[in-house]
Amino acid sequence: MYEEARSAAVPGAVLWRAAGTGGPVLPDGCMDLLWADGRLLVAGPDTGPHPAGEVAGGSFAGVRFAPGTAPALLGVPAHVLRDRRVELAELWPAREVRRLTGAVAAHGDPRAGLEALAARRAAEAGAPDPFAAEVTARLRAGQPVAAVAAGVGFGERRLHRRSLDAFGYGPRTLGRILRLRRALALVLAGTAYAEAAAVAGYADQAHLAREMRALAGTTLRAYTARSAGASGAGSDGAKSETPQPSGSRTTA
Repeated sequence: MYEEARSAAVPGAVLWRAAGTGGPVLPDGCMDLLWADGRLLVAGPDTGPHPAGEVAGGSFAGVRFAPGTAPALLGVPAHVLRDRRVELAELWPAREVRRLTGAVAAHGDPRAGLEALAARRAAEAGAPDPFAAEVTARLRAGQPVAAVAAGVGFGERRLHRRSLDAFGYGPRTLGRILRLRRALALVLAGTAYAEAAAVAGYADQAHLAREMRALAGTTLRAYTARSAGASGAGSDGAKSETPQPSGSRTTA
């Protein structure tokens, strides 16, 4: 079981819940605040697939933040959490985490508690830096890194440093991940592989296939077969693989 909905209180965020163990989680450029059987954790930005069952538990809930927005709420640069799943108590004082755990548990639906926690942190952090949204939008549009840097008024080195803090990796890696997510969304919508590759900005279907293996650790055929078999539901509780902020559901 997996379901999700857009957050009404945290701009760009998605609330989700899941039960059981699904397939591996694919990179999406996002970070999540998780509730796993009464524990608060953080899922950092991924550069490759993470296995099912990586986070122990039988039921999960989470708030998935738009790319680049979580570090300001968590108080930790994204690159510190790259490819990691950590207890929130590793990042914040243990006493505060115990209090927040109780507050989330007091809600009938832990998603509501996570959303309230995230909304308070967002209010304390103030207006979001437009950098992350601008870079994400330009990369989603397929702009090369040099054009993205020029568009935000940075040199490429400065863009790379800022991207490490915001996204966990440089703009080239983020661009590859966002391009793959776009291609997979097209494939799951029934688009032929070659057409999906062309629309998403790949040189050809072979290029998409290579990126699929590099970033997702699987093939397009295996991915679509598992997705069809799962009937559009499933998660390992660590992070949803859904592209953000599409609001759709997919599995890997």
